[in-house]
Amino acid sequence: MNIPNHVAIILDGNGRWAKSKGMPRNYGHVQGAKTVEVICEEAYRMGIQYLTVYAFSTENWNRPQDEVNALMGLLRNYMKTCLKTAAKNNMCVRIIGEKSRLDEDIRRRMEELEQATKDNSGLHFQIAINYGGRDEIVRAVRHLADSVAAGSMKAEDITEQTISDQLDTHDLPEPDLLIRTCNEQRISNFLLWQLAYTELYFTPVAWPDFSKEELVKAIEAYNKRDRRYGLVKDE
Repeated sequence: MNIPNHVAIILDGNGRWAKSKGMPRNYGHVQGAKTVEVICEEAYRMGIQYLTVYAFSTENWNRPQDEVNALMGLLRNYMKTCLKTAAKNNMCVRIIGEKSRLDEDIRRRMEELEQATKDNSGLHFQIAINYGGRDEIVRAVRHLADSVAAGSMKAEDITEQTISDQLDTHDLPEPDLLIRTCNEQRISNFLLWQLAYTELYFTPVAWPDFSKEELVKAIEAYNKRDRRYGLVKDE
């Protein structure tokens, strides 16, 4: 089986999963965080080199304040847990997104996590926090506009590559496969530039129930695609 080099995942359905069990939404987010740890280990065992997950979008600030506060608390705890998981599995962790809106203590923990794991040679694990694809592109364009205004480059020098070089993912390969859970079939402002030629896979399984077996199903579906033309392969 051909294993994709880079898999991106939109972690959807935590709240609905919890509601179906008569539990508060935050219970679903806690269980979803545990699933992330499991999938990181399983992905690397399968041969996936890069895994990028959509943890908190720029739009998520519009959720009820108590849920946002709970998510920020979970994020604080997860930074500690992820540091231990990374050390155990030789995992290189990186946070993508616009970090300035996050509390200072969260930003500090992110920096500590990235610095502690930057030389690890196992799975490259990217967590998108306060991330939006449009916001990322706007930030990249503003940086290039500043360079043009300063005279360090000309407008005609701007290419797809120079834009890519300014993105949060500038030194990462583009995703081969995007997985979205809980049966939602849209990309929701995630990696808009990077997903140009990515295969998309949607599953009804909510993220807390996502497992190694579900990951295998996604990769099996990926293997049925014709990557040259974006079509399903002939049987």
